[in-house]
Amino acid sequence: MKKIILILILLCPITIFGQGLDNKEYRNRDVIEKFIRLSSQQLYDTANYFLDLNDYDTALMCYNLLINTIPKNADIEMQNILQNAYNRAAYVYISFSDYRIAYDYLIKRLLICEKYNLNAYMIGTYMNIGYVYFYLNQYQMSKQYLLKALELTVDSAEIVLILNNLGATELVLGQIDSSFYYTDKALKISRQHNDIHLCNLLNNLGTYYQKEKQYDSAFYYLKSSLELAKKDNLIEKEAIYLSDIGNLFFEVNKKDSALHYINLSNNIALENKYLKILTENYFTLSEIEKSKGRFENALNFHNRYTNLKDSIYNADVFGSVYQVQRLYEISKTNQLIEELEIDSQIKENKIYYQKIILNIVLGVLGLVFIVLIIIIRQKRDLNRAYKSLVDKNIEIVELQDNSSKKNKKKASKTVLNDNAQNDLLEKILHVMDDVQIICDSEFTVDQLAKTIKSNQLYVSQAINDGLKMNFRSLLNKYRILEAQKLLSDSENTKFTIEFIAHKVGFKSQSAFREAFKDITGVNPNFYLKSIKVSG
Repeated sequence: MKKIILILILLCPITIFGQGLDNKEYRNRDVIEKFIRLSSQQLYDTANYFLDLNDYDTALMCYNLLINTIPKNADIEMQNILQNAYNRAAYVYISFSDYRIAYDYLIKRLLICEKYNLNAYMIGTYMNIGYVYFYLNQYQMSKQYLLKALELTVDSAEIVLILNNLGATELVLGQIDSSFYYTDKALKISRQHNDIHLCNLLNNLGTYYQKEKQYDSAFYYLKSSLELAKKDNLIEKEAIYLSDIGNLFFEVNKKDSALHYINLSNNIALENKYLKILTENYFTLSEIEKSKGRFENALNFHNRYTNLKDSIYNADVFGSVYQVQRLYEISKTNQLIEELEIDSQIKENKIYYQKIILNIVLGVLGLVFIVLIIIIRQKRDLNRAYKSLVDKNIEIVELQDNSSKKNKKKASKTVLNDNAQNDLLEKILHVMDDVQIICDSEFTVDQLAKTIKSNQLYVSQAINDGLKMNFRSLLNKYRILEAQKLLSDSENTKFTIEFIAHKVGFKSQSAFREAFKDITGVNPNFYLKSIKVSG
């Protein structure tokens, strides 16, 4: 480690410490240029060094350099460094309350662990995914991943940590007895192994006794956990425990003491960008100020709480996390499909060569020669046609990507004199942009009307007058647009037409093929084949 630090000092004595450069962007680029000269192991050790110093920005820069420079087909040693980089970068993003990226990195780490049978690291990955769900207030999902980790581990420290977090999760879910069971079991194991994670356990016990309204015991355990956190220099936990004590004092109507502890917590959270802690503290401060009759201060804190809460817990974050979860499940299926495709390709090649040998044996050399010439010419011409078709279809997809916006503009012009109908049509087009809704095979005009809180007659009239088409034509148009996107994606070209048809909401292949041909001018098989040849 000392050698690595010395290398860094020699390589970038100015950029690391920020001396002599005013332009931050240039400085960061210069730092990256110096770091990228290091080997993967040196870069990983350097990232850990800055992480230990709580220099999260520099540590994250190093981890992301590793993630972006280690190739996917690297050897097992590099894969091991890569999965560790994913894990530690995820830890930093959790500290920044960026749960979407943290979850994405953890899932990528999990895939590496599964591929290379790194079972020891899968335990920590399950635990960290559980933490992400806990921070997103998805407590049942958090519990599921923590239980997965508990099934795999035999390490006492990990068992204590998992049991402790299960206790906290159960407490939030209102399962008081279950929470005490997990926490008490963790505490017994901890005391047998040199007080493993004792501060977390004491804090959980304090929270438990607070729920039971045994406030003296609650304060004792919360205060004990705070002292341990300070002793071990656990800054984030110190901020959390100060906040917990502040909430306890507020609950027993000791508002000045509550303000004191909450403000101490806020000072640490602001300095270290602990957004989740700040969010909870602003809410508590708002309630304290309101109880004191200082409504202007209460409103100010409540606005801060709302702004932070919206930025951390918005619907896009939840949607993105669930999307990554679905991609993780699909990836396993894709791997099996890829293996089957390879076997199928081998069999096809074998048959092809057998035919060639048979033709040679039969001695129809002249005919084979003529056929080969024809095939070569046809293939050349067909490739040209395929390229032209692919270019055309890409333009179609790009144009149709913007069809929703164009339709909205068109609707504004068509029914400009009827504001009610214009508003209704905008709501209709907004729903049609939601792929999950329109790709439901049971989606009907009646369900569309219910979704936008209107009735079927008004919805049909708005579509007919504003877009000059009926509901079925509009639905097919959006579904076929999604089908074109799926077919054009190189990751999806292994899927069958039947799979794509069902995925975008068609109940039968014949209906899908007919709609596809009507809208694009070509059948889906031809479209898919052209994409493959072009690729």
